[in-house]
Amino acid sequence: MAKSKSYYKYTRAMQRELKEALGQDEIRRLHQCEPWKHFAVVARQFLLLAGCGFLLWNFANPLVVIPVALLMGFTMFNFTVLLHEQVHEAIFVKKRPRWNRFLGLLYALPSGISATQFKIWHLDHHDNLGSDVEDPKRAYLSPKRVARWYKFMYCTPVLFPIYFRAARTEAASYDEADRKLIARERSVTIGLHLLMLAGIWWAAGFGVAARVYLIPYFLVFPIAFTLNRLGQHYNINPDDPANWSSRIDGNAFWRFMFLWSNFHLEHHYYQSVPFYNLTRLNLKLRPFFAKHGIRNYGYGEILKLWFVDNRVPHTNWDRTQSDDEAVAPLQHQAG
Repeated sequence: MAKSKSYYKYTRAMQRELKEALGQDEIRRLHQCEPWKHFAVVARQFLLLAGCGFLLWNFANPLVVIPVALLMGFTMFNFTVLLHEQVHEAIFVKKRPRWNRFLGLLYALPSGISATQFKIWHLDHHDNLGSDVEDPKRAYLSPKRVARWYKFMYCTPVLFPIYFRAARTEAASYDEADRKLIARERSVTIGLHLLMLAGIWWAAGFGVAARVYLIPYFLVFPIAFTLNRLGQHYNINPDDPANWSSRIDGNAFWRFMFLWSNFHLEHHYYQSVPFYNLTRLNLKLRPFFAKHGIRNYGYGEILKLWFVDNRVPHTNWDRTQSDDEAVAPLQHQAG
């Protein structure tokens, strides 16, 4: 069934205000794609994978394994950010459907997901941001229990069955051709992961397989996924569509670790701006943020509010809430 694309109904006035704040010429410059910049980042990501894999294969010292496995896990996750650029066609100056399709399949491999489902899922998320039922991320992936132990599960290998269950539930609403294509893509990506794990295990033993594959993928990837997602739509102002995403300006470290995807608020304003232009967009929007009272958060503060203060997703975390008050949004969301 076609979804209502309700987000655009609520943001018409905001879009006019953004256009006035930035100016048409600046908006045009921000949307300019420079393929060499994108592929320079892609080359860097593959070099990081190769370099981390080499170090983890040859060194078992925890002083090497821990930081390198962390970097490798975040690098694996960041291929979903590259896939995100492909979905929004923010790579090439002109339309290149065959190359775009190839890159989507390539970027989906490290995470083991279906490129087709990611595209449908993610574009539905953009079109229906703010909806409890039509935004698939909010409807099926956001935690429905306000419990620290349950939230922590997203930082563990339990994330994978949580994610694939959410994806399977949402895919039930797709047409048969899309469901079959998604099933084929997922079978291929998962099969390649199993083949790679078996090959490393056979060639070098379980210890190397654990360091090169199991730890980065099953232990670090969920942490990167969860931290990135916490900076997206959990801490918002439901009363202002301009603040239906979180503002995280970050710094050079986080922009490197997340390929500029910390700028998620800015991305929802202009979803086709290439990720290497999001820092400029963020700077240009500072007066707009000040006008709307949209303040910057750090990842440390977000983690504290999520786990220690046990905040509810998709609510205003600047407001204090009792446990009883916190349950109501989730009951509405689950319904």
